Amino acid sequence: MPADPAALTDPDDAKLVTLARSTRARTRAEEGACVRDLDGRTYAAATVALPTLRLSAIQVAVAMAVCSGARGLEAVLVLGDRATVEQADLSVVRDLAGPGVPVHLAAPDGTVVASLTS
Repeated sequence: MPADPAALTDPDDAKLVTLARSTRARTRAEEGACVRDLDGRTYAAATVALPTLRLSAIQVAVAMAVCSGARGLEAVLVLGDRATVEQADLSVVRDLAGPGVPVHLAAPDGTVVASLTS
């Protein structure tokens, strides 16, 4: 369900923006993403665009969380030029964390342009 986009005032949520931006910049990827698990650990990732493997940044970040033993997610942020969060990405978030996880979409400058839930 869509929510009004707003500035992320929680410092833990603002950290997601910082990590996603730095990962995207470092890798020069289409997008960066960061997820926070139920223990407060964060996982930042970038789009994987190889000839035989394409993964969104959210998919990579969720996979990293799973590989680290995460039991769920508190929040997700994806940053880039996309206009919406893809259903495939929301499905991956729901697979690990169920419904109701905040998913924020941010522009490259870090401005949150949309927020919804898984």
